[in-house]
Parts: sequence; C-alpha cells; structure tokens
Amino acid sequence: MNLNKIKYFIYSFFLTNRYGIKLQNILDPVEKKRVRLEYSRKLLSKLNIHINIKNKERIPLNGQYLIFSNHRSIIDPLAIDILLKDSTIFGLWVAKKELYNSIFFGKAVRNGGCIQLDREGNNTKTFFSDIKNGLNQGSSICIFPEGTRNKTQKNLLKFKNGVRIIAMKNKLPLLPIYIESNTSEILQQALYDTSKKREVSIIIGDTITYSDKNDLEIIYRNMFGI
Repeated sequence: MNLNKIKYFIYSFFLTNRYGIKLQNILDPVEKKRVRLEYSRKLLSKLNIHINIKNKERIPLNGQYLIFSNHRSIIDPLAIDILLKDSTIFGLWVAKKELYNSIFFGKAVRNGGCIQLDREGNNTKTFFSDIKNGLNQGSSICIFPEGTRNKTQKNLLKFKNGVRIIAMKNKLPLLPIYIESNTSEILQQALYDTSKKREVSIIIGDTITYSDKNDLEIIYRNMFGI
C-alpha cells in the first residue's frame, strides 16, 4: 500500500463515519437523499472519478422501483445515488449483515437508509417486512442481484432469486442499471494517482414489469449485450 493509498483510506474512513453520524438523526427521506448525495459527490470528487450516464432519459423522475445493478466495487452505490440526483426517488439499499457491523461502513449503512439482509439467518419475514415498511414510506429499493461484489474476470455473476421475489411481492417495476466500467480497477487506479480524471460509465436500461415471467438474468444480459 503506497502513501497516497494510505492517505485516501484514512480520508475515506473519516468522511464515511462523519456522514454516518450526520445521517443518524435525519428521518426525512428528501434530506437523507441530499446528504447521501453530498457524501457521494465529495468522495468521488476527491478521487477525481466522474460519472457518465448513458440513456439518461430513461431515468424516471418519480415513482417507486426496484433498482438493480451489477456490482464490482464499494463506489457502486455512490455512483447510483448520483445518477438518481434529479429524480425524487430515494432508494433503500439492501445490505448484508456484515456491512452493518463494519468499522468502516457500519454507521453509514445503519443510518443512511438500508435494509439488512442476514443471509445466514432464517428470518426472511423480518427482511420482507422491512421492505414493505420502506415502500409504505414512499421509498424505492436498490439491490445488487449478484449478491456480492464480482471479483472475477466475468462481466456478470449469476443472479440470486431474491430480486424477482421482492418485485412480485410488492408489484414493483424494475429499473435495470449496468455499470459498464470496471469500478474496482478504476478505484484502485484512483487510490494510487488522483491527478488523472477517471470516468465510470453507467447504462440505464428499459423498465421491466414485475409480471414479466422471463428469467431476469437473461433479460438483463440481452438488454446490455453481456
């Protein structure tokens, strides 16, 4: 780990926890979204990483959706928050239990608007109840259907079944997003050298109805030519 990487690790740690504390007492989704967006912009700007959105006209300005995307890096949720900046959509992120207990991310995850997923537990009733409560408050749901960060050379990992179930149970239209850039590589490059501007390209897909019976992963692969 070089000196620049250590410096940005420390900066990211304190920024993430500072905003995690700031979000703790914010209940209004509009204000929570504003603060989350402020955090995302500040951190990505510090890393000199910029977001390029393709098919921007497909981003809905309002409504409730199940927003899903491929996943390679810890900056992916930040990029998706930025692409939703001009809409009224506030997304609750489905986050695994380990992130809730993380020293680095814990405060931000617990306070920023997330729904805990305990993959080792058997109490799915609580998980789906939390989703229902979030939707009743007007929020949308954001999820990475691969279930974990893709650390392989493949463009996409196999989807878990939960995305389709969530959409059908709550009659939510699905908004597919494909992060075209390898954000893991971009982040590592930025941590070593921030003098160069780096770009993350994101493609917005067509909305999918919850009643579509076709395999969601196949739809996603065909839509984005994966």
